[in-house]
Amino acid sequence: MNYTIEHAPVYAALRVDMQQGETFRAEPGAMLSMSPSIELETTTAGKGLFGTLKAAVGGESIFASIFTALHGPGELYLAPSTPGDIVRIDLQNQTILAYGGAYLAGDASLQLSARGSLKSMIGGSDLFLTTITGTGPLFLNGFGAIYTKTLGPGEPYVVDSGHVVAFTDGIQYSIKKAARGLFSTLASGEGLVCMFSGPGTIWMQTRNVRGFAQTLIPFLPQSGS
Repeated sequence: MNYTIEHAPVYAALRVDMQQGETFRAEPGAMLSMSPSIELETTTAGKGLFGTLKAAVGGESIFASIFTALHGPGELYLAPSTPGDIVRIDLQNQTILAYGGAYLAGDASLQLSARGSLKSMIGGSDLFLTTITGTGPLFLNGFGAIYTKTLGPGEPYVVDSGHVVAFTDGIQYSIKKAARGLFSTLASGEGLVCMFSGPGTIWMQTRNVRGFAQTLIPFLPQSGS
């Protein structure tokens, strides 16, 4: 299989060139177009009922789209629902922790589950993080462009909680206010941040979906108007 990320970083799409017999997995609704030689099958997201429920609480769909090149080679185009970037991560028996909705597609053998995170809930994000484990290519999407930061042992780094896409398992993190004191936090326009400590890698997005949604509120029709 060959993978090409096109139209990045704002309107990125993933092109997958498949040979006959190859299989690829994606989030439901991610397909833009495909060759007629490729067949689509919908299945449950996790391994068994419990695995499916764990994937669902992680913010992902309880279903998965499985694409198979049954009738010969073909091309498959996938894209996220929001304008933004796509990043490829080649897992080697590793685990990535991702915020809900960041998973776009990946090798069909990768296992998706969920991990409870009280820290995430306090940070105003999802209570559960999606865990993606195994070996093979993984594709995550973000709102805006995606950039990375690799930390050395004990190296600290601060990220606004709304801009975290994913991070490697084992990296240490905690939640705190962006500024000292309630007034300073409100006046700065920043909320809560994630304090990371290496070693590990963080993937971040240049835009915040919640922040963008808040900017639209003044323009929405008011009740009774």
